Amino acid sequence: MIALKKTLTEPQQLDNIDLHNSKRADFLQEVIEGLEDGILILSQTGEVVHANASAHRLCCQFHQGNFNQNFVPPAIWNLCKSLLNSRYLFSDKLLILSDEIVLDKLNIFRIRVRLLDLDGFEAPCLLVTIENQYESVKNAALTEVKKFDLTPRESEIWFLYRSNYSYKEIATKLYITINTVKKHMKNIHTKRQANMSYN
Repeated sequence: MIALKKTLTEPQQLDNIDLHNSKRADFLQEVIEGLEDGILILSQTGEVVHANASAHRLCCQFHQGNFNQNFVPPAIWNLCKSLLNSRYLFSDKLLILSDEIVLDKLNIFRIRVRLLDLDGFEAPCLLVTIENQYESVKNAALTEVKKFDLTPRESEIWFLYRSNYSYKEIATKLYITINTVKKHMKNIHTKRQANMSYN
């Protein structure tokens, strides 16, 4: 975890501030570790300064189970290098680069990289966030299932639909006909319209 220290002139205040900063650092550590998104903080040379549990798990997934603590997946490091190379062109603006890593239909990750130039650090670091889009869609679909009061079968179909499955793919995956999928989708859209007219 990255911690910044402030210096004060009175020793009593310094003790109180250190305790406060320590609790704050512990709190921030808990928050970062609890995030579903992966958080990587890298040096400009590609060394891992910090990786939360999600980032570690996702990087293992990118490497089929082999994640060296100091090795950043090439797709992520290439995006970081692009940011480092272009930062001089846009030095007066906050620059965030974004890309996707697609492993398969259910494993699509949005990668975002930005430069962190914090006081107290010799050189800026790179902040990398890794969002599992499948999990994001799943969470949105779960919220919509409750909001629209969908049946269990409608929920299955809606989740696949929100995950960009075609009607034919949904039918194949759930062992039903395309007409059954269409019927359920019509019911789902009716429930959605009814919900929207109440709001």
